[in-house]
Amino acid sequence: MREDWVEFEDWRLGYTEYGTGERVVVLVHGLLMNRRMYDRLAPALAEQGYRVITVDLLGHGRSDRPPDMRLYNMPGFAKQLAAVLERLELDRPVIGGTSLGANVSIELAATYPELSRGLFLEMPVLDNALVGAVLIFTPALLGLRFGKPLLGPLSALARRLPRTHLLADILLDWARQDAESSSAVLEGVLFGRTAPPSEERRRIDQPALVIGHPADPLHPFSDSDMLYEELAGSRLVEASSILEWRLAPERLDSELTRFLGDVYASGERSTDAPERSRDTAERGAQAPEQARAVQ
Repeated sequence: MREDWVEFEDWRLGYTEYGTGERVVVLVHGLLMNRRMYDRLAPALAEQGYRVITVDLLGHGRSDRPPDMRLYNMPGFAKQLAAVLERLELDRPVIGGTSLGANVSIELAATYPELSRGLFLEMPVLDNALVGAVLIFTPALLGLRFGKPLLGPLSALARRLPRTHLLADILLDWARQDAESSSAVLEGVLFGRTAPPSEERRRIDQPALVIGHPADPLHPFSDSDMLYEELAGSRLVEASSILEWRLAPERLDSELTRFLGDVYASGERSTDAPERSRDTAERGAQAPEQARAVQ
């Protein structure tokens, strides 16, 4: 494992690198989280022969945190990610992430299609998430703006707590964020472009693995299903809940590993895309290879 920085305009972007080799996967974190959310997945992929890069976008993790909301929107995040790919001279890696990271990956594929060869999209936040996003993030934004005197000491305390459990630390990373930069991030995301519109998404021709789950107003499964219908070379997998990949990751790890293998094998053999398929809740307990092909 190696940690380093990439210069982006006047700021620094932090990243961690696991493994070596020509098959590269780049992972992007969720909103107000950081690259440490992949502390389990990234080493697991590296053990299977992949070079894995986990990135902190501006305003997150160990990257710089300018308090300027204009920097925090999907085009801006995609530009940052493109800078990482170019500075590290990565040859069309598979790009992916969770929630915010999924949306940034979609934006990158729409704006810089030459930079990636495939997409891994867990819990995208698209058209059907608007009401949930407003209900969840508006109170959070108000709390950040008006609660800074209290949140500063709490954030400092949370940063001193040792990292002990992946799920607990993912939640604590919200509290570890600086209140001023977090407020700027939320303002930028809420009032800026959150994803390419449907007509742009339909033009993306890269293979994609879309993973969604039920009963989540911020990441409704209907958004994942819609994205599956829009992306011609996609696979759709329904997780049992938002917790499955955090607490019982074997099935979804297998789905991702199979997808990555197919993407790179397809690139080596021909330009044919990996098989399009759907694996929803009714089939979730079955082996991934039993997913029904959708014509």
